[in-house]
Amino acid sequence: METIVTFIIPVRHQDNAKDWPRLKANLTQTLRSISGQTDSRWRAVVVANEGADLPILPQQCEHVRVHFPPNEMHERQQSRDKEDFYDAFRIDKGRRVLSGMLHAVDTKFYMIVDDDDFVSSNIVAFAAANVSANGWKIDKGYVWGDGGALLFAHDDFANFCGTSLIIRADLYTLPAKFEDAQPNFIKTMFGSHIQIGKILAERGSPLGSLPFRGAIYRVGHPGAHSTSPGLLKMYLFNKSIVRKPILFCANLLRFRWLTPQIRSAYFGEPGSE
Repeated sequence: METIVTFIIPVRHQDNAKDWPRLKANLTQTLRSISGQTDSRWRAVVVANEGADLPILPQQCEHVRVHFPPNEMHERQQSRDKEDFYDAFRIDKGRRVLSGMLHAVDTKFYMIVDDDDFVSSNIVAFAAANVSANGWKIDKGYVWGDGGALLFAHDDFANFCGTSLIIRADLYTLPAKFEDAQPNFIKTMFGSHIQIGKILAERGSPLGSLPFRGAIYRVGHPGAHSTSPGLLKMYLFNKSIVRKPILFCANLLRFRWLTPQIRSAYFGEPGSE
């Protein structure tokens, strides 16, 4: 059976995890979400360091073990240059992503998924119906406060969350082997969800916009690399928003209940379709 979409899930070095059991539990939920696809022509590749304790992987999910060192700049500190911090993150994530892709080259599309996010169950079916497309940005998605009952409907999702790109495999121009990849190539093509869209557009292969809310970005948990606050604080109860009544009201209207239908469509949980 051909593979339409391969989901690549890069996992940080275990020494960079504040709470490995929590990371492992979140990863289990992410894999359950991916496994809920309505079209079975997919695979998932978890990329983790040797020695990392991984959960039991569902069917169609496999792992690749790597030997990359911990990211010494994983935690943002005021004394560190902002660009150096982001560069360290991009190279660390990028080489894990590249390792996963080289392990699974026989696929129509790749989607990079952060190890604590969720994806729509319709992604593979949509890609299968549009196999000649360059791919898509997820411009519309949801933001979820970990464990909460609310979602925020975000309409600039691709510039906010790393789980936001579905790209035709050949457009990555993968090297024959990992050692052939230059650091800048790794950072821009595999470690940054912002830069690759611009690069592909300049090459004449622009990405389309996915016509439905394609993913959920989880925020407000201790292991989040973005150190994001809770959902209500992000979009309602902070000074910059409270002082702007129009923005406050607009954001308020974007909140949604986490319904059984959404749990089924994104979390891979039994429920109403």
